[in-house]
Amino acid sequence: IPHDLFTELDEICMHDGEDAEWKETARWLKFEEDVEDGGDRWSKPYVATLSLHSLFELRSCILNGTVLLDMKASSLEDIAEKQLASGQLNDDICQKVHQALLKRHHHQNQKKLSNRIPIVRSFADIGKKHSDPHLVDKNGESPTSVAANLKNTVDLHFMKKIPPGAEASNILVGELECLDRPVVAFVRLSPAVVLSGVAEVPIPTRFLFILLGPLGKGPQFHEIGRSIATLMTDEVFHDVAYKAKDRNDLVAGVDEFLDQVTVLPPGEWDPTIRIEPPKNVPSQEKRKTPGVPNGTTGHGEAEEHGGHSGPELQRTGRLFGGLVEDVKRRVPYFWSDIKDAFSLQCVASFLFLYCACMSPVITFGGLLGEATEGRISAIESLFGASMTGIAYSLFAGQPLTILGSTGPVLVFEKILFKFCKEYGLSYLSLRTCIGLWTAFLCLLLVATDASSLVRYITRFTEEAFASLICIIFIYEALEKLYHLSETYPINMHNSLEQLTHYSYVLAPSSLKARHLLQKTYFIFTVVLMCEMLCLCFCVQECIQYYGEFLGSACGHHGPYVPDVLFWSIILFFSTCTLSHFFKQFKTSRYFPTKVRSSVSDFSVFLAILTMVLIDYCLGIPSPKLQVPSVFKPTRDDRGWLISPLGPNPWWTVLAAVIPALLCTILIFMDQQITAVIINRKEHKLKKGCGYHLDLLMVALMLGVCSIMGLPWFVAATVLSISHVNSLKLESECSAPGEQPKFLGIREQRVTGFMIFVLMGLSVFMTSVLKFIPMPVLYGVFLYMGASSLRGIQLFDRLKLFGMPAKHQPDFIYLRHVPLRKVHLFTVIQFSCLILLWVIKVSRAAIVFPMMVLALVFIRKLLDFIFTKRELSWLDDLMPESKKKKLEDEEKEVRTILPVLKIIIIIWSLDPRLFVGHCCAAVLG
Repeated sequence: IPHDLFTELDEICMHDGEDAEWKETARWLKFEEDVEDGGDRWSKPYVATLSLHSLFELRSCILNGTVLLDMKASSLEDIAEKQLASGQLNDDICQKVHQALLKRHHHQNQKKLSNRIPIVRSFADIGKKHSDPHLVDKNGESPTSVAANLKNTVDLHFMKKIPPGAEASNILVGELECLDRPVVAFVRLSPAVVLSGVAEVPIPTRFLFILLGPLGKGPQFHEIGRSIATLMTDEVFHDVAYKAKDRNDLVAGVDEFLDQVTVLPPGEWDPTIRIEPPKNVPSQEKRKTPGVPNGTTGHGEAEEHGGHSGPELQRTGRLFGGLVEDVKRRVPYFWSDIKDAFSLQCVASFLFLYCACMSPVITFGGLLGEATEGRISAIESLFGASMTGIAYSLFAGQPLTILGSTGPVLVFEKILFKFCKEYGLSYLSLRTCIGLWTAFLCLLLVATDASSLVRYITRFTEEAFASLICIIFIYEALEKLYHLSETYPINMHNSLEQLTHYSYVLAPSSLKARHLLQKTYFIFTVVLMCEMLCLCFCVQECIQYYGEFLGSACGHHGPYVPDVLFWSIILFFSTCTLSHFFKQFKTSRYFPTKVRSSVSDFSVFLAILTMVLIDYCLGIPSPKLQVPSVFKPTRDDRGWLISPLGPNPWWTVLAAVIPALLCTILIFMDQQITAVIINRKEHKLKKGCGYHLDLLMVALMLGVCSIMGLPWFVAATVLSISHVNSLKLESECSAPGEQPKFLGIREQRVTGFMIFVLMGLSVFMTSVLKFIPMPVLYGVFLYMGASSLRGIQLFDRLKLFGMPAKHQPDFIYLRHVPLRKVHLFTVIQFSCLILLWVIKVSRAAIVFPMMVLALVFIRKLLDFIFTKRELSWLDDLMPESKKKKLEDEEKEVRTILPVLKIIIIIWSLDPRLFVGHCCAAVLG
């Protein structure tokens, strides 16, 4: 069975014959690393550039040299004896070669021999037996190397880079005075053996390549050694070396490698230039498949990248059949969903998302409080989010999804409250009826496996929806920052001479002021039209009596405080920039890997903490996060349980089903599109998902929140994407120079659970949360919106409009789809995005889910503009298209089978008659 290989190139260094030793000069895990000329450090990993001549010489060496496959040996001496047993050399030379092969190996991570031996030794030590300190014994170790090896520790940092189960390939090349022609051997051991002291790392050796020759050809042997080492790191030759049965298989492997190499003209390239390892190494699977020309790709490959055709979206035909399958699929992973959360990465994700979720929930509650005159406000929003999020995180099919408030829900609440106010109905009671009907309709969708319709939501719809939500996050973050200028205006053209020119006025419309003045028995000649100098009242008294501040030195809410707006802008952009900087710190060149990885995981939290500390130290009164400090309903005339009927007429219970239908579409589309985006194949989720179970939890909690008079919560796209991005897993043991491989997502329930538990406890943490400036949280919104846009193909295609063809990136779809068709697809998708934006920001935002649903039908119309092949590269195929393709193939088979039967019958009756018919058909 092939294993990962660590390849080491050792060259023999001769010093008057006695001080000879094998010295490590290069190593390969994936890319080449050389010992620099100074001998004190490794080079940066780089792509090996080989001379074509050395490759041909290597081929000749394998063709004409000794090839020993599946040799059984326990030590380097056994290998040397069997390799020299061919009798091609006389005994004297054979003995010298044997001694050369057993010389000790000096690795780069070891100290020099002179540093290992103390300068001053006792006479007793000098008198000890040291016949030849450079020979290894039969077990592969010299008598004096045991103590040295105990002192000399293995490079643990490099060991972490080597994959588990890896084996070694040792390349030994060099010059010997006693040889007049090269001695070549390719050895494969079976089983692999740990040759102590031969390899830099203590792993079993599987392959040895030995090349010893006469003096004067050292550089040539070095290049041949580099060539075989590079071949051993090649995926195809690596498999050939493990499975070869004879010399011819190895030669064929070299020939295949030569077929794939690219030759650079000597006058146009400097071979001393080291090529940086690529970010993405191309797959070599095509080379392993015979008969597929280089550079071509099967059409089926495109269809594997997208689409939603897993078992979780198959209709069962049974009542609640899909829900039952979701439960069966997710229950076995419940304990692992808890165990997998024991990671520092989950702590970082939880802290980041807690800060990111708090502000929108409180802001949404504040806006809802303004729209409903305090019937549902911040404390209800906080309580509802906490309760719903905890339940969803514990029992949902996809706990990576984060629930939050959405714009269409707020628009619906405003319209409903206005309707109730105009017709004298109880808003909370009617809202409870609508919520219960919505929950019931969602349960019907769960019962009938309606979530299977998600199959029709392709990348076209997903990207338009996700792009819109990301843009809204960015827009609202900038908008909130802009609105700070209303509260904290810029005092333009300020004059210090007017610093004391400010006053406080009670306007006639200020009923609260009139009431307070009468209550405190202030007597003025003209009470309501008077202007009181600032000497009469302090600022707090002015605010207490609801006065208005006038003058060039005043703001809207008191005396003008300089620098607040500009400091808010600095906080805003600094938080976003720092979050990005810390996130990218993982790929920087500074500090050890663990430090860089931890900084990257805690990037947003560190950015928030940094800006909060700076803000606290400067003491500029920037606007802070306001969290309710008392756990009770906002209004005293309502409790935590709402009657569905209340003071409303009985028929409102039945009439509520009409707006509930619209709410159901709103909840279904918001929830399922976000779930589709989270469950894409690109995220490599291993525990499955549960569309039906997710919708069930949302429906149940929606009903509970309706009865308790709490806001409704549904999957939040940007927060969910940010949650997934914060839990990405990458390979830890990547080879030097190799980019870490994306392994998937850390799938667990604990981060979501802890986010909403802490959100519920926020009422008791106001003393800490009051230090968080709002511009810092707005900066987090900007970062989340911008970072979530990365990887959306729509924006990659938009950039192509401004690029000449020769400068365009090598996107896979550009190889298979004409550029004009790519631009047409982009224009259609971008037009749909603009339409969604127009509806979202207008008064018609309530029909936004209907427009998202309409995108599915627009995508269906694209089947008449683009071919199936083009859509398979630009988008996912619709389920019917795949079905039609299968039906077409079945029709072809049904058409061919009768013809084949006739041919077989004719052939069995009279072969000559069959040949005659064939000739007549060809000539005719």
